[in-house]
Amino acid sequence: MFKNKKFLASSITAAAVAISMGSAVSAEDATTFKDVAPQYKTAVDYLVSNGFTKGFSSSQFGTDSSIKRADAAVLVAKAMGFSEKGIYADAGFKDVPSRAKWAVNALVEAKVVNGKTKTLFGSEDILNRNETAKLLANAGQLDVNNSVSKTEFKDVNSTFARYVDALVKSKITQGKTATAFGATDAVKRGELALFLHRGTKEISQFDLMVMHTNDTHAYVENAPYRATAIKEVRAANKNNLLLDAGDVFSGDLYFNEFKGAESVAVMNLLGYDAMTLGNHEFDLGNGHKELANFVKSAKFPIVSANLDFSKEPLFKDLQLNKYSSSPENGKIQNGTVLNVNGHKVGIFGLTTVETPTISSTGKVIFKDYIASAKAAVKAFEDQGITKIIAISHLGYDDNVAFDNDIELAKKVEGIDIIVGGHTHSELKEAVVSNAFDSPTLIVQAKEYSKFLGTIGVTFNVKGEVVVQKAELLNTDAGNKTTYAADAEAEKLLAPYKAKIDALKKESIGVEALVALNGLRANEGDGTQSVRFNETNLGNLITDGMLAKAKTINPKTSIALTNGGGIRTSINAGDITVGEVLQVMPFGNALALVEVTGSEMKEVLEHSVSQAPNESGAFLHVSGLKFEYDSTKEAGKRVVKVEVKEGDKYVAINDATKYVVATNAFTARGGDNYTTFAKAYAEGRVSEPGFVDYEMFIDYLKTLDKVEPKVEGRIVDVSKK
Repeated sequence: MFKNKKFLASSITAAAVAISMGSAVSAEDATTFKDVAPQYKTAVDYLVSNGFTKGFSSSQFGTDSSIKRADAAVLVAKAMGFSEKGIYADAGFKDVPSRAKWAVNALVEAKVVNGKTKTLFGSEDILNRNETAKLLANAGQLDVNNSVSKTEFKDVNSTFARYVDALVKSKITQGKTATAFGATDAVKRGELALFLHRGTKEISQFDLMVMHTNDTHAYVENAPYRATAIKEVRAANKNNLLLDAGDVFSGDLYFNEFKGAESVAVMNLLGYDAMTLGNHEFDLGNGHKELANFVKSAKFPIVSANLDFSKEPLFKDLQLNKYSSSPENGKIQNGTVLNVNGHKVGIFGLTTVETPTISSTGKVIFKDYIASAKAAVKAFEDQGITKIIAISHLGYDDNVAFDNDIELAKKVEGIDIIVGGHTHSELKEAVVSNAFDSPTLIVQAKEYSKFLGTIGVTFNVKGEVVVQKAELLNTDAGNKTTYAADAEAEKLLAPYKAKIDALKKESIGVEALVALNGLRANEGDGTQSVRFNETNLGNLITDGMLAKAKTINPKTSIALTNGGGIRTSINAGDITVGEVLQVMPFGNALALVEVTGSEMKEVLEHSVSQAPNESGAFLHVSGLKFEYDSTKEAGKRVVKVEVKEGDKYVAINDATKYVVATNAFTARGGDNYTTFAKAYAEGRVSEPGFVDYEMFIDYLKTLDKVEPKVEGRIVDVSKK
């Protein structure tokens, strides 16, 4: 179970909350039944108002009547939230009447009940108190101690002792006397109503722990710590799922070398239940051979409701255009049903429709996310499934012109949880959308396997979330994770890691003819710092960013990167992969921002607001040059800004719109860039997501030898 739960009373009516928690709130008051004594009234109200059962007539509930096994199965199945519309495996019993067949099948599939024989359920047999104890203990997933062989009740045999013990300890029932349980006595309808009402929390509610990751980008070296966290969460929560919201491709050397084989091996070991595809899964293009290999290797289903691979030959047998009633590993499904200890959860996936503009999607078709999500919810509800999770690679608050999770929650009714990705958002708590009667919860776990996201929820009998608690567990080896490394995961990674460790020592085949300056003020004579003046390394990095950005959006004319993201220098000589990673250890992703000329001036003012002191917000630039006076008041320092047009620089135009390349951290308002934060909020930011050090290496390889200079792109006129 999960602690510190949050009740979502604001999301549904007070009456509905009360009913779901077992209080006496009734649509059809039991006082209409003349045979319901006061001690039964609350319980009968609860059952009738929730539609679990009806009376024998408008005036008779049948309180003192016994109940047949088939009728009890229908009542318990409804109390557990199973539906007549549900699809359940045929249990094979030949004596179950048609009205009860769905319920018996559901309970057998959920391992709540079994038959008298392989072919006989005993439908017409009267249910006794022993059998009721077993039925309710299984239905409520009570802690049944299998070592218990006797109780204080002398009439309970060893077969049923553990179930009676569990019910008594849960205070769902007690004995008829101190020594007699009434084990073989027929259970009365009134008694069963009491038992079900007392066991509302256990029987009519369902706790589920969802673990989730997103945007891991091949950062598999944190996987051993993630593995330990997963094992601990599973041990504490028997009803659990492990989901991933995409972008396992691109971002780290592991992907460059192994093309996703390393990530699927890790995910198979950790026991993922499902994932959706991110935009970076399409980066390699070329018919998506590597993606096809990834899908085929997965020991879990890939879910995607809005992608169509039908025109891609390599996916001919890999995509199943259906909502499967069970997962099919190594396949792409619109959605699938996961059976969690008898409770069915519908899972579907969505990938941002922005992908064709920021990746190499080839012939893959991206369909409208709202229409696709509505179709998914309907497909599950048609199967009687009311617990529904969307695994989304849309972005939490990404450009609404394309799609995002906030809009998904507002526009599609019936989704309980959105497990998100794409925007690398660190949502420390679930975001609750109350656009509909039942809430939708949005979660996301930042990036690079730094966290294992968890959200524990309680569903009521209607499949609505009434309680939730979300948390991010630190699994980042570089940020003091408290989890020990899992030995099995370390063993799996060992051959991959050995290859990468060797690769880091390799030259990228480019020679630096001069030292590339990434100094801080305390590392030299104090006159140079990437945090307060232009450097040749900052120029080289931004030139590479601009070159990459132009391949994505040819209108890009400016590139910026924060000095705080340049961590060290590179010596003259052959440049190694490891040296580049030391300069850029964060794996910052590319973002494109549309700003006006006047907004660009605001950005530059903030960049130099701390000069001549060091500031991580100090920007290095390409495609632009500017002058400022550090002796003037902050916010009024920039005196001249020019942008490059062709081979010459011209004055920036306040009204003109410019496309600026920067990193996602800065684009979202990091380092207090409020101008960028506003642009992000208004949907003027696109995140193609290519990682900084990869872009830099690719750019360097086009140059063979590098000898960048300080060119006067950034000039403090007070020091001329």
